[in-house]
Amino acid sequence: MTIRVKARNNESAEQIMRRFKKMCEKEGLTKDIKRQAYYEKPSERRRRSFRKTIKRAQQLSGIGLPTKPE
Repeated sequence: MTIRVKARNNESAEQIMRRFKKMCEKEGLTKDIKRQAYYEKPSERRRRSFRKTIKRAQQLSGIGLPTKPE
């Protein structure tokens, strides 16, 4: 996966860097780098995956957990 950014007419280096960072974020590279920066135990990885699955299922079904018990 290669990200290429070509300079447009009269574009400063800051603008090019901003576009590059946005593209990296969009591709998920920044999240992946942060995740790989520290060791994560397999049990923690499974727990995170399970929470992600539950959250996705709740969003699809439209069911949210109540914030306050009634």
